[in-house]
This record gives sequence, C-alpha cells and structure tokens, in this order.
Amino acid sequence: MARKRGPDRLGVRVDTGLAELVPDPDRPRAFTLNLDGAPQSHVDLDDPTHLEFEYIRRMAAAIDLIAPAGQPLRVLHLGGGALTLPRYVAQTRPGSTQRVVEVDAALVELVRRELPWPPQARLKVRVADARQALESSPDDSYDLVIADVFAGARTPARLTSVEFAGAVARVLRPAGTYLVNIADGPPLRHVRAQVATVGSVLPMACLVADAAVLRGRRYGNLVLVAGRVAPPVAELTRRAAGDWFPGRVLADDELDRFAGGAKVVVDATATASAPPPAGTFGVAG
Repeated sequence: MARKRGPDRLGVRVDTGLAELVPDPDRPRAFTLNLDGAPQSHVDLDDPTHLEFEYIRRMAAAIDLIAPAGQPLRVLHLGGGALTLPRYVAQTRPGSTQRVVEVDAALVELVRRELPWPPQARLKVRVADARQALESSPDDSYDLVIADVFAGARTPARLTSVEFAGAVARVLRPAGTYLVNIADGPPLRHVRAQVATVGSVLPMACLVADAAVLRGRRYGNLVLVAGRVAPPVAELTRRAAGDWFPGRVLADDELDRFAGGAKVVVDATATASAPPPAGTFGVAG
C-alpha cells in the first residue's frame, strides 16, 4: 500500500482511491478524512461530540431526539468513513450496540491504525457490501439504520431503490428510524425521487437541509429522517434553525409538495446519484 507523508497530512492509497488524513489546525487531535479530494469525515479524537460537518450535526440531532437522552440504541451504519457518528453514539448513548459496514478494507485499516476508536465502545466494523450486509440482517433488529454510502462522490444505484428501502424497513424495529445522507443539486431530481421511494415503505418522514439547497440553488447534503412513527419535527426544526449554518425542515404537506409526484425508484431502472459539480471540493471534476 503506497504511503506518502507531507508536513501536515498522511496520504494512503486505499481500495476506493487516495485517502488523506489532514490535521485540523484548530483542534490538536482532530482530522479530516478526504477521499480523492472529497471530504468524507471529520473526527476529533478528544471530543467525539464535536461535529464539523453540518449534515453530520443534522443527523446527530435526529439521533439525540429519537429516544430519551442516554438511552442505548442498536444501530446499523451503512458506510463507515472515519466513524464520526459511531463515535458520537458511543459517547452520547453509552452501552449502544453498533455495527458498521464499510466496503473498503484498506480504509478500515487506516482508520483503525491512525484514528483508533475507544476499546470500550460496543462497536464492530465489518468489511462488506452495504446492501448485502443489510439483506442478511435479521428482521426487527435495529432501532436506527444510517446510510451514508458514496462511491466517487455518488450514491450507488443499488442503494437508491425501493427494494433497498424495503430491506431497511424490514430490519428496523416498529418505532425505528432510518437516516440517510443524500447529496444532490439543481434540479434536485435525485432527492425528490428518494423522498418518494423511502416514503413508500416508511411513510412518516422529514427532510433537513440548507435553505439554498432545498430551493435548488446549489449542490449540497440533505438528511432524510423516516420511519413508521412521526419524526420529532418541531425539535429538529429548532435544532436546525440554531445551527452554525441554519437549516430548514420539510415535513407533511411541504414534503409532499417538494417530492412533486416523483416516481418510486426500482432496481431495474435505478441510477447513481448526480455527481457534484466540477470544483465542488476544490479539485477539478
């Protein structure tokens, strides 16, 4: 495995591209993980509750609100990166049982070696395909499923279909929650289709994002919160409005209007999410 060290970063060739660990100049034991130039994760080893990326803070807000504070959860993470959210859950909900599925074995070893997670965390990392791992999971086995899977800055097609969403619904407990990070830009066809697709099997949902992204003015991350019971919309709205970068929450009729009659995605016709515009992450497209 090729390695290169510069004065301020470590670069390693992993299975899915060039991974770089870039130290945070403002936090002594914090790092950003980039993959082929695109930021994937930010981790503070001294304070796992410090969340640098705004979409991660929105996911964390949902995690905080779906169950009483401190209550352990059983969690399936599809997509690992540097394990930002698994570390957060281990810190804020001690005793939680977490399973992380990451397809890139070399990336897992890099994170294990350079950004080790606390040994007391009940956290198991499995190198596997996200959909295969999901489909092999037992019924009604998780309180929370989190999907944050990208290949070349795009969500793979086979993770966008109603068949995939149905598998998520099957492994969730009756009051369980599905959190998914969706990246999209104008005209937001992908996220509208995902709202319709996930909503067809988990009908109680809301969408959290920056207002400019929701209006189709720029590319960005949107967080879909879905389940069989109503999400904590009022509390999420307050948390989003009070963030460093305020966001909006769409639910109920607003969310239906946003979806705008988009069709449910099926395996036979599914496509990967739209690529980010050239230069989105400071590198040429």
